Amino acid sequence: MVKDILLITPPFTQLNTPYPATVYLKGFLNTKEISSFQTDLGIEVIAALFTKEGLLNVFNFAVENNTINSENSQRIYALKTSYFTTIDPVISFLQGKNETLARQICTESFLPKAERFEQLDDLEWAFGSMGIQDKAKHLATLYLEDLSDFIKECVDENFGFSRYAESLGKSANSFNELYTNLQQNITYIDSITLHILDEKLKSVQPKLVCFSIPFPGNLYSGFRCAEFIKKNYPEIIVSMGGGFPNTELRSISDTRVFDYFDFISLDDGELPIELLHKYTLNPTVKNNSFKRTFLRENNKVVYNNTTIKNDYKQSELGIPDYTDLLLNNYISVIEIANPMHSLWSDGRWNKLTMAHGCYWGKCTFCDVSLDYIKIYEPITAKLLVDRMEAIIACTGESGFHFVDEAAPPALMRALALEILKRDLTVTWWANIRFEKSFTKNLCTLLKASGLIAVSGGLEVASDRLLKLIDKGVTVEQVAQVNLNFTESDIMVHAYLMYGFPTQTIQETIDSLELVRQQFELGIINSGFWHQFSLTAHSPIGLNPSDYGVIPNYKEITFANNDVDFKDVTGINHDKFSYGLKKSIFNFMHGVGFDADLQNWFDFKVPQTTIQPHYIEDSLVSEESFTTKPSAKIVWLGGEPLISYSSKKKRGKTQEFIQLAFHTKNEIFETSLEKEKGEWLLDLLEEISIQEGKPCTYKQLKENFEQQFIDFELFWYSKPIKKLRNYGLLVL
Repeated sequence: MVKDILLITPPFTQLNTPYPATVYLKGFLNTKEISSFQTDLGIEVIAALFTKEGLLNVFNFAVENNTINSENSQRIYALKTSYFTTIDPVISFLQGKNETLARQICTESFLPKAERFEQLDDLEWAFGSMGIQDKAKHLATLYLEDLSDFIKECVDENFGFSRYAESLGKSANSFNELYTNLQQNITYIDSITLHILDEKLKSVQPKLVCFSIPFPGNLYSGFRCAEFIKKNYPEIIVSMGGGFPNTELRSISDTRVFDYFDFISLDDGELPIELLHKYTLNPTVKNNSFKRTFLRENNKVVYNNTTIKNDYKQSELGIPDYTDLLLNNYISVIEIANPMHSLWSDGRWNKLTMAHGCYWGKCTFCDVSLDYIKIYEPITAKLLVDRMEAIIACTGESGFHFVDEAAPPALMRALALEILKRDLTVTWWANIRFEKSFTKNLCTLLKASGLIAVSGGLEVASDRLLKLIDKGVTVEQVAQVNLNFTESDIMVHAYLMYGFPTQTIQETIDSLELVRQQFELGIINSGFWHQFSLTAHSPIGLNPSDYGVIPNYKEITFANNDVDFKDVTGINHDKFSYGLKKSIFNFMHGVGFDADLQNWFDFKVPQTTIQPHYIEDSLVSEESFTTKPSAKIVWLGGEPLISYSSKKKRGKTQEFIQLAFHTKNEIFETSLEKEKGEWLLDLLEEISIQEGKPCTYKQLKENFEQQFIDFELFWYSKPIKKLRNYGLLVL
């Protein structure tokens, strides 16, 4: 199994699905016939830790080091035999291999219970909406979180299921703290990680090891692994890339970093890794050309971007390749009894992007100055579905999470049409902007193609601040789009923000009220409040005075992204955090709508100025009797059952055609004049989704008026309106 390149995601990212960076890189390397092997050390560490033998070692370590001190850890240790008995079957269940165990898990006497189960009294009312499998996953998640608490308290304080030693990577303007930690003895989790790494290195025998570091919570482990390689396999070249260096390490100058890594590459990784591979084959060649790559020369950090090669187009990157990853080891967990919220941690989702960059690229809090957002390049729907089919064949999973900054509506439409044209059954969800392009008709199409959920930024839920963000939406518009999605049975998650520059206390409370109203109407299913953070590469970070922000810049030798600042309003936004998050937790579970907003806070807040039915009133709109000439007309339905009838009136016989359409849930009938009905039947066959030949409204009108008159009167008549509600879409 000897390979040229070993691609590594260090602990920890997600339990339920691989982070896709190495998957994309391996797919690209395949196109260049460069041999590679990929591994997610995070899930492999979890798989080694949460076994009977793994827990035995954990408990023995805690006893030997005399760290079992709290009442909670003492209880868990006292129940160790129960944990030994249950851990392997529970993990197997969460891996989807032992579904019948759900009924055992849901009984009172199967799982040992510590502090995490105390919240069950608060959540018991939510279980009624959960099936037995989801309820069991939730209980098993609490069980694992109890064990995680024990590990953090008694074995390794930095442990976390989706991050490790995250604080060392957050706002680390200097390398000193991380460097100091790396001088200390390896931790318990380190020992497991490095043992697995060593086995990979001996098996793969790579010339080049590339670490993808997506988040601060992967940084420490990445360095620890690189240190191990340098010490034990000095002939191997070690490189770093990924989301963290792309955003944080663009100003790096500390040479000590390059005791661990030979290279750090920024932004799109395909061309940089190709050039690094070329270098590893012949490292003695002088004056090597690299792409967006830091290295150490003459004891100084230098940036080499001297290659004349351009980055590859999205169509040239190959098919993302999940080979090598232990897909059966990933575990699904449910932390909160909310169907939308669970998508991030439940299920094995194949990760894809529809486009490179962001088609909007204007939000003032976002890193729009960086290439990964600034350079927008979409993929064609045909190529995208080709890749989806190849990934399904590779992984056996037909669920997809599109992780674009914001998936483009036009491409989502094209993707949906291509999926339906191929009769492909997939389940997918995506990140979006709540823009007006998401009409009721488009949402109906997206649902038919397998879209189950969207997540997007409502942000501050204030028109003044949305304009300051340059979000390009209004609160009323977001509400209408959310209604379109939820009426199509597509779940909606809202990213929410507080503490935006110049945001007043009144605006924070009013934003909460607007969010409350949308939850109460059922047009938002879940959400999460984030406190605004100032980043160096955003429009606000680049021009802070324009937004009432006073930054506190520090000397940068390592990471540079989050910037400390003061808002000219002087408001302490931190104090709103608990109340906002508590309120939304309740709203997600359908309670607390009648509570005064003051009840969520332990300090005095003003009354909202928003009218009680503001959102509901904004959703009342009159039917439009205008259609764009360029709008595409598509038929989602099937062939109808046909019958004929006639009526005599004033000596004249008028013939009619009755059309009975069967949907998955019901039957609906409509009646038209015979000639117009037969014209319509021919049209529906031609523009059916299987034929894949949608026509424009203009073409439709011209075709109709070759035989009849007054197309608008026909198009907006009751029979056609019925069809419009059952699959005749205007896109």
